[in-house]
Amino acid sequence: MTASIAQAPTALDDAIIRNAEATLETVGRAREAIHSVIFGQEDVVDLTLITLLAGGHGLLVGVPGLAKTKLVETLGIVLGLDARRIQFTPDLMPSDILGSEILDEGADRRRSFRFVKGPVFAQLLMADEINRASPRTQSALLQAMQEHHVSVGGERHDLPQPFHVLATQNPIEQEGTYPLPEAQLDRFLLEIDVGYPSRDAERRILIETTGAEDRKPATVMNAEALMNAQRLVRRLPVGESVIEAILDLVRSARPESDRIEGVTDRILWGPGPRASQALMLAVRARALIEGRVAPSIADVAALAEPVLKHRMALTFAARADGDTIGSVIGRLVTRLAG
Repeated sequence: MTASIAQAPTALDDAIIRNAEATLETVGRAREAIHSVIFGQEDVVDLTLITLLAGGHGLLVGVPGLAKTKLVETLGIVLGLDARRIQFTPDLMPSDILGSEILDEGADRRRSFRFVKGPVFAQLLMADEINRASPRTQSALLQAMQEHHVSVGGERHDLPQPFHVLATQNPIEQEGTYPLPEAQLDRFLLEIDVGYPSRDAERRILIETTGAEDRKPATVMNAEALMNAQRLVRRLPVGESVIEAILDLVRSARPESDRIEGVTDRILWGPGPRASQALMLAVRARALIEGRVAPSIADVAALAEPVLKHRMALTFAARADGDTIGSVIGRLVTRLAG
């Protein structure tokens, strides 16, 4: 932990401080348990935990073999959640995810419909290669993500609490895929890039994952503890300077904002207010896992790219010049820090 709860503002409610201290200890043990299985992906683990603590859904983007599936499986064990996985394919139907009604005949020979729940009724759902399913199936999942319930046969069925989706995409294989529309990408709190491990981390992977025994992480939390942490995140104070930094960053990423040389003219369309909401929650969660009860402008800068990159698009001229969304966001962050 980089800071102590003892350094918290005195005006903060004592109950929040006590709750934060207990949560910090638990989240710290959860991080250690995850890192005992997932090697060389510290930033990815932290961003995924931030996503869950903020109560959102995450999009993991990376080439095959970087432990994305293993990460979600490990999170389910460590956090004590009911975790399930769906392998998305072009022939997957909405009912394969949500569930369907079947006709039952009772002992009295009367027939009635009974709803059979689909795999979406989980607390942590991995949507593996989400862009391989048809838009109709993608929309069914994304609607459930937003509304936290499904409707089948005119009946509403609430999803379990908490409910989180961690979807994966393979950025190098786009044949036979259906890229998520921009409006649906906006449902994800963070887009998390999963990169290659360092040499030392890959050496550890070679040694520790090819032996006779498969290491299993310990269960550290449960659903109630996670929801308690999520409630705490929403109660953490945010200073006026951080709020202004969030507003400055998000609003400057829109083409109709005040002209910023080398930035505004590069942006085709930018993030809406949901991006501001995502940053507001994510910076609090990042502060919490780092041992602080109040976020800083550094948290805004660190989370700018995961929050904004899937909520923006560049002009053709910008792309032709070799610009990327990451480089444009980097300029906005530099301006923010300045």
